Amino acid sequence: MKRTRLIDFLNGVTEIEEVESVYNGSVSVVRDLAWGTYIKAGGLTQSGGVAKKVWKSVLKKVKNQKPDVRSSLILGLGGGSTAGLIKKYWEGVEVTGVDIDPVMVDLGKKYLKMPEDIEIIIGDAEKEVKSKKLKGKSFDLICVDIYTGDSFPEKFQADEFLMSVYNLLNKSGVIVFNRLFYGEKRREAYKFGEKLERIFGNVDRFYPEANVMFVITNN
Repeated sequence: MKRTRLIDFLNGVTEIEEVESVYNGSVSVVRDLAWGTYIKAGGLTQSGGVAKKVWKSVLKKVKNQKPDVRSSLILGLGGGSTAGLIKKYWEGVEVTGVDIDPVMVDLGKKYLKMPEDIEIIIGDAEKEVKSKKLKGKSFDLICVDIYTGDSFPEKFQADEFLMSVYNLLNKSGVIVFNRLFYGEKRREAYKFGEKLERIFGNVDRFYPEANVMFVITNN
């Protein structure tokens, strides 16, 4: 057993499966006594664990502001932990999740109890927000968490993409963007926040863990 894995084992951390993904490289499922089971790729937790905690904190705030959510879109479904939280906080909500990586989705179904009654679209979010699959649909809550490892691709910061997401939002709907917020990621997040304010006006910010969550309300 390698030294790092031995240390993890002694600390109650066990890797229970590792697979290769075309989009995310090496993806591992980890069972941790402190954080439970989570999916890790690119050196970061992508679903479950601390990622779930980050979304839990902001969705609780959204729940207080918007108790009635009937439809939700998740761009960056991953292993589905955010979908599970949305289902928990808003009873009867219909959830649509988009993710380009079927490996992440399959691991979520296998290990993270991804809700069975959600619509799953395997595809690139940039294209899917303008696709026939979502044409004519609108949502009360849109969650955007589209990372490749620790990188937030430039195409998801483009004005055209941001407006395509906004056009899927119901009147009085809410959009939440998740961005990493540590080291050099802070400067990138600040710039992104400024762009959101330029396009959408007032933007609320929350700072759970090493992240910043940008919350946009369609008034």
